[in-house]
Amino acid sequence: MGQEAPRKAPEEGKLDLHPLINRWALWFFKNDCSLAWQNNLHRVTKFNTVEDFWVIHNNNQLASKLSSGCDYALFKDGIKPMWEDSRNKQVGRWLVSLTKQQHHIELVHLWLETLLCIIRESFGEPSQEVCGAVINIRAKGDKIAVWTWEAENQEGVLHIGCVYKECLGLSTKTIIG
Repeated sequence: MGQEAPRKAPEEGKLDLHPLINRWALWFFKNDCSLAWQNNLHRVTKFNTVEDFWVIHNNNQLASKLSSGCDYALFKDGIKPMWEDSRNKQVGRWLVSLTKQQHHIELVHLWLETLLCIIRESFGEPSQEVCGAVINIRAKGDKIAVWTWEAENQEGVLHIGCVYKECLGLSTKTIIG
C-alpha cells in the first residue's frame, strides 16, 4: 500500500477539503404533467469534495419526504440523468425495488449508501463505468438504481452489481435487477 501524500496544514480560517475523483451534479425531478418531461428536471448543484457532499445531503429534503412522482439523481458532471443523453446510449442499470412498507424504514439508508458507494468509487476500476444513481418515489413502490455506461461489458457490470449489493448490506440471496 502506498503512503498518503503529506497534507499542508490549512491556512488559518480555511478548511482542509477532501476532493472526490469526479465532479458530481445533483438533479431533482418533479412531475408536472403540464410541462414537457425535460422541463421537470432541474440541476440543483454540483460538487467535488466530501465536505460539499455532506453539506448538500444534510440540507436537502430526505428522499422519504418527497411526493410521489419525484426523483433525485446524482450523476457525473456533464451527464444528464436521462436515457436521451448521448453518454447514456448504451446504459444499463442495477435496480433495487422497494415496497411501500420499506419506504420509511430502508429508503433513506439505501439511498445514502448508494450515493456513498458511487462518490467513493467503491467499484474499483469499473467505477469509471458508473454514470450515476437515481431514486424514484412512486405510489406503488420506490426504486433506486445505479446506472452504468456499457451494459455490454458483462464482467464490469456484474462486478458493479456484486459490490453494490455489498455496499447496501443486502444478502447474497437478495436479487437486484
